[in-house]
Amino acid sequence: MDLFEQNRENAKKSEPLAARMRPVSLDEWVGQEHIIGKNTLLARAIKADKLRSLVLYGPPGTGKTTLASVISSTTEAVFMQINATTAGVKDIQKAVEEAKSAVVLYGKRTILFVDEIHRFNKLQQDALLPYVENGTIILIGATTENPYFEVNKALVSRSMIFELNPLSQENILSLLRRAIVDPRGLGDFLITAHDDALNFLADRANGDARTALNSLELAALTTEPTADGRIEITLEVAAACIQKRPLMYEKNGDNHYDTISAFIKSMRGSDPDAAVYYLARMLHAGEDPRFIARRILIHASEDVGNADPHALQVAAAAATAVQFVGLPEGQIILAQAAIYIACAPKSNASCNAIYAALADVEKVQVKSLPIHLKDPNKPHAVGSQKHGAGYKYSHDFPGNYVPQQYLPDELKGRTYYHPTENGVEKKIKESLRRLRS
Repeated sequence: MDLFEQNRENAKKSEPLAARMRPVSLDEWVGQEHIIGKNTLLARAIKADKLRSLVLYGPPGTGKTTLASVISSTTEAVFMQINATTAGVKDIQKAVEEAKSAVVLYGKRTILFVDEIHRFNKLQQDALLPYVENGTIILIGATTENPYFEVNKALVSRSMIFELNPLSQENILSLLRRAIVDPRGLGDFLITAHDDALNFLADRANGDARTALNSLELAALTTEPTADGRIEITLEVAAACIQKRPLMYEKNGDNHYDTISAFIKSMRGSDPDAAVYYLARMLHAGEDPRFIARRILIHASEDVGNADPHALQVAAAAATAVQFVGLPEGQIILAQAAIYIACAPKSNASCNAIYAALADVEKVQVKSLPIHLKDPNKPHAVGSQKHGAGYKYSHDFPGNYVPQQYLPDELKGRTYYHPTENGVEKKIKESLRRLRS
């Protein structure tokens, strides 16, 4: 081995454990069986070296870059890689020119792997499009964001989309045990890892293999060897190396929307335990408490409504209090509001009413409002009926109510608000029934 080869070997050994343990073939692959398992479309395409453009998306540490690495080691095509966080249009143009040369000089296709493809702006993504379309390059894009929202629709339509899921705890355990004995990993160390320590790392990694492997490496490198040179990784050692559970949560990504959706649906479904869990998950990930407070406010009106009018008051008070108090104490206030609303009787009658009314505003042409409802102080033409004429003042009648037409003629008899039998709204329903009859 010459000096340069030795330096390359040393550089490789200095890479993080997760990078060193990347599989070099499909035979070493662990997890994602739904897209890369035996006889799946993608596995067959890789083995046959017949890939077409594709986009891989999923949370960090689920194998997107690793899958691209496997493809690079198995394909006969020229494999090129760029990162969208640092590359620009010139880098794309350079890759395209090299791809054209590869076809002319060697008769080879070119696979271009673009990591973090969602970071490309529209101009950069458009620069790729014609060459993906005419086959000059085969694109493999990797992203943590939903490509249907973050990637050029034309690129998406010309690519196969594969979603990678968080790895199971069993998948990560398998990777950890392999790393302990593999010479590429920690095989040169004498390591004894307790089962509860490995289970702890696999659980706390939350489906992220990179987090689990790098925590294992930290544990191995920072543990004092015993007299016989053995490194013992206990639960206490593992806990110190992965103190806080990483969450798959980006404020503008899928998990942001999925978690807030689960939070709202849990409140709507009257499950305070699930609601407070998703609240804790968002707070743990650093979500803006004002955003959470706004969602609670909306939910209090949309899904509780007049079944418990106090819900909106609680939500509004919580929103104000959180801004005044801040975190961490503000999390108690948000929890109180979320739990109250989850436990409150539910009604979406007010929500349905406004949407039905808005639909009629769009569809029904109203020529004039009822004359008796118009402003009597407004000047009127000579000979025309005076605005407000014939209006009956409710407080002049028994029970402060008198029947009269309020809706325009075109909508006469229309009912938008249909109160439920839940909570306070049951009383409202009975009161309206008497008035409407």
